[in-house]
Amino acid sequence: MTRCWFALALVSSLLSGCASYSRAPLRPASDILAAPDPAILSADAAKVDRPYLTPQPIDLGQPLTPNALAVIAVLENPDLKAQRAKAGVTNAQAFAARLLPDPSFQGNFDKILSGPDVYNAFGAQLGFDLNAIRTAKVTRESGEAAKRQVRLDIAWAEWQTAGQARLLGVRVLALTQQLAIARETAASAELLFAAAERAAGRGDIAAAELDTRRQALLDASDKARTADRDLAAARGELDKTLGLPPDFELRLAGAAASPVPPDSATLVAQAIDRRLDLQALRAGYGVAEADLHKAVLEQFPNLSLTIAGARDTANNYTLGPAIGFSLPLWNRNRGNIAIATATREQLKAEYEARLFQTRAEIDSAVKAVAALRRQRAELAGQMPALQRYADATARAAKRGDLSPATAATAEQSVRDRRLALLQIDQQIAEQTIALELLSGGPSEGWTK
Repeated sequence: MTRCWFALALVSSLLSGCASYSRAPLRPASDILAAPDPAILSADAAKVDRPYLTPQPIDLGQPLTPNALAVIAVLENPDLKAQRAKAGVTNAQAFAARLLPDPSFQGNFDKILSGPDVYNAFGAQLGFDLNAIRTAKVTRESGEAAKRQVRLDIAWAEWQTAGQARLLGVRVLALTQQLAIARETAASAELLFAAAERAAGRGDIAAAELDTRRQALLDASDKARTADRDLAAARGELDKTLGLPPDFELRLAGAAASPVPPDSATLVAQAIDRRLDLQALRAGYGVAEADLHKAVLEQFPNLSLTIAGARDTANNYTLGPAIGFSLPLWNRNRGNIAIATATREQLKAEYEARLFQTRAEIDSAVKAVAALRRQRAELAGQMPALQRYADATARAAKRGDLSPATAATAEQSVRDRRLALLQIDQQIAEQTIALELLSGGPSEGWTK
């Protein structure tokens, strides 16, 4: 009776450590695609912990700063949520790598059917895989390096998404201003064409001049429509990046002026130290190192230990160990060692290629920003003279000394320069954000 209770207690103890299954159905699509809860979003944004973000409560009804856009993107972007869920899989794999295999048990029973002996035979075997103990250390090292690599990949994706949200915010603001100028140009062209059409009807101007005004109106209207489409596309892309429903109305606050970046050598040095994708590649190389070490260890005989006990039909009891191992004659795990060696070499080459790519991209971006700043300075230097000429022609047109078309043309030259300046400012802001992404940190750290 005591033995039965002991067996029952042992089985209950083993079963209590087993995992259980419970269903986890998918949420309804309407819940998944709905806008985030404002209260939850604001609370999460106030305690966000990223070195390149400033925690702050967020009100979607108020103008959003570039930092607020980055915070929302990191918290609500669907792709980032999926990648963060992937980290749970890697953590589970690292946990599994730390576990030793369970021992195996085998029992047998032989009922005697004939012969001089009168006893039934039975036996049992308890086996242990010793090879798993030998490779446990490198297996854990591989799992931990893989977990670190995934975390760094996720952090790099968050940094890229945060920068993309800020870049799209800059683009939306710039395109909004450009659309207003394009509409002013289209309205002015329409007035000039209407006046030319009336003059042509009176015979005051030739048909060729009317065709010129018509073409100018068509060009201006087309540019206004293009700017409208570009703005709608940028708004849609921003909503997608932020994980918001399509056509979600966002109000954006103006961004600060773009700082002048340091030289490319400084940014490259910072990128090597700060860029999370480079750190992830180094962690991936650590995985390859551990996997190669494990493959080398597995070339030696795989050991197993079995403890067996039995009773034969003559009522003789036996107990003893058995050791098994593979003979490394032909395979010797050479295939897996070759694969692991080639994988390590591949990752090394990928890391070095990424370094060269980083240096080239940073150098190209720094030169592009410098060229844009030179172009902006030239355009800005032309603006005062153009504005004075436009004001003078406007006064002359009011006095009747010049035609309204001449004054409108001068004013259009000012609008063209304003539009060109806005486009260059947009390019400078976007290139500056791109440089932040390439250097692995915000511009505030460029001088540190």
